[in-house]
This record gives sequence, C-alpha cells and structure tokens, in this order.
Amino acid sequence: MIKVYSIIICMAIFTFSAQTITRLDGSKTSAKALDQQIQQLMQAADVHGLAVTIFNKQQPVYQKTFGYKRLDTKAPIRASTNFYGASLSKAVFAVLVMKLVEEGTLDLDKPLQEYLPKPIYTYTPQTKWHDNFSDLKEDTLYQRITARMCLAHTSGFPNWRWFEEDKKLRVKFEPGTRYSYSGEGLVYLQVVLEKMTGKSLETMMHEKVFRPLGMKNSSYTWQPAFEQDYVLGHKSDGNLYEKDKNNEARSASTLETTLDDYTLFLQAVLQNKLLQPATTREMFSPQIRIRSAAQFGPQSQRETTANDDIELSYGLGWGLLTSPYGRGVFKEGHGDGFQHYSIIFPEQGTGILILSNSDNAESIFKELLEITIGDTYTPWEWENYIPYDQVKE
Repeated sequence: MIKVYSIIICMAIFTFSAQTITRLDGSKTSAKALDQQIQQLMQAADVHGLAVTIFNKQQPVYQKTFGYKRLDTKAPIRASTNFYGASLSKAVFAVLVMKLVEEGTLDLDKPLQEYLPKPIYTYTPQTKWHDNFSDLKEDTLYQRITARMCLAHTSGFPNWRWFEEDKKLRVKFEPGTRYSYSGEGLVYLQVVLEKMTGKSLETMMHEKVFRPLGMKNSSYTWQPAFEQDYVLGHKSDGNLYEKDKNNEARSASTLETTLDDYTLFLQAVLQNKLLQPATTREMFSPQIRIRSAAQFGPQSQRETTANDDIELSYGLGWGLLTSPYGRGVFKEGHGDGFQHYSIIFPEQGTGILILSNSDNAESIFKELLEITIGDTYTPWEWENYIPYDQVKE
C-alpha cells in the first residue's frame, strides 16, 4: 500500500532566472511542470525527501528541494541542508587526485607502494580500521596497484573487507585486469597520499577543492556546524535511521555536503575550474569496459552485452557511457536512507544532481532522468534502479 502524504516544495534562494529547461534532445520543459511531475513521482513512490539541480550549458538552471528533513517533524529540506553523500565522495576525491597529478605530486601509473619508505602493512594504524593493512603481509599482488587502478576500480580489492567471509582484506585478482567496484581501493590510495604528503584527507580537500570552490558546508567528517540543519535517512516505510556522526574521513564514503555545495562541485567540473581541460579529458577517458549484468550482487558476476550500445565503462573515479549527445559521466551514492545520482554530459553542458534521504528514491530515478534532461542512457537495470511500478510485491 502506498503511503500518501503532502509533499512541500521549498524553492531554494538562487539567482537562476531560467524558467525553461532544455533536455538533451533539444526538447524543453518548464520549472513549473517539473515541480508538479517530481511531486507526483514522490507521492507515487513514497519518497520522503529530494533535492535536484539541473544544468544547461554548464550552468545550474533549476534547483529545488522537496519533502522533509525528517518525516516526523515535517521540517523542510533546503539547498543548504546537510546530506550524507555516500559514494558521491569518490568523484570529489577523484578530482583531488587528478589535481595532485597535475601538480606532479603523483604519477597515476607508479605502484603506490613505491611512494612509501616501508611496506604499507608495517605502519601502525591511526584509525579504527581503514588504514590497517596488516592482512597484506603475505600478499604480493598489492605491490602492483597504482592510483589509476584504484580510481578505475581495477585494484583487485573487494568493495569493503567486512563483506569478505573472514572480514580480511585481500587482493582478489591480478590488479588492472578487470572491473570490480572497490571502496577499499580508494581508501588505499587515500592512505598512501596522506603518508606521502603528511596531510590528512580533510586538509587536502579543503586546500584543493572545498575552499577554492566555496564549498563551505562540505567535509569528510561530521562538523558541529552541521547540527543546525541536516537530513535524516528514511527507511522505505518512513521510519528514521539513526544519524552516524562518528565516521573517520574516508575518500570513498564519508562526504557530508549540501545541494548548494555539490552543485558548485559539478559546475566546476563542467567548467574546468579546478582542472585543466586535458586533465578532465583523462579523468573521463575509459579505463576498463564493463560487461557485468549488474554493478553489485550475484548478477555482477554474470557477463552480458546489454550495455554494449552505450559502451558502459569506467574512467578515473566516474562511470562512463556514450550517447548521441556525447559522453555521459556519472556517479551514484547509496547508503542506508540515502540514494543519490549525478550525471553530466560535458560536450553539451547538460546534467543533473539528485540527492535523496529515502530508501525509495532510486525507484523514481529512471523516470526522473527522462523528464528532467531526457537521459534514457543511464543503465538503470545495471544500477538496480527498478521503477516503483515494476517492483514485485
């Protein structure tokens, strides 16, 4: 049974004057029409909160928030409200890494172990768990892992060590030979960079990304300032998840951000504000072709040609596809109570950012992408974005 409740819309305070949004195919829609369609989708699928930015010609032309920070109080989401970013973290980290490559600090193809004076597994952990590499003492494959492999998800590490039967970290295949999504790979790169530079991830992010772009409400750790205005994640039935505020900074997963701030980030990527155009092109160049039937789960082990028409692949920190309108560059985020998606088409300057604090949100992503920017290319089945009206009871 679908739970029906009124959805409020909070129009973010911004200077965007465009009332017309142009889709990839040149067709147009209005802000008013999108407001109504989005609210209808949210009601139909019982999505509790949503925040959306649409880009035309590399500029944000539509930015709205819908629904609630928490359903029990009906407190509205605003463009400045904090969201847990989940794996959107990875795209921001990728830009930081490419900035360090530009500056000559890092070589994408040099084995990361070679940057350290002693084996990574001999270092005393400084965090609860993520910089503990003692499991690699008897491993020789890890010594071949490069920054390029970490960003392209070809490192051979599992997504997270706790998914392994024995909870231990290991390299599961020859690094660089195939795609397998891995948060551990990104964190390994982070830890090596921290030891190389003597700076924390948080410090590097503020120096290279957040401060230059004016992202004043973003961090890889929870900040006291976020207490004033943040969303809680909602389970599918509307019950609330407890907010995790104790995360240590991890490049793959702990970004806290806002609609305003992540809009600034995507705009900067589209406009090459942080990176040289050649660096962005390399970041968005295919590193490995993807032919798995799904990104996660049992189907990730089955090969298919279903996505050959879009040439589904991975770049450096971003997923890639091809379309009649040029390359599409995407990054998703998924955690308990949080479901996000962003895709940009750099050649057209068109894109969308979707943030949600509801476990039901991914069920409207397919239709949302179609009505907003005319994106029919995102591999929604591979992403497991099964539409709400196709979900079996």
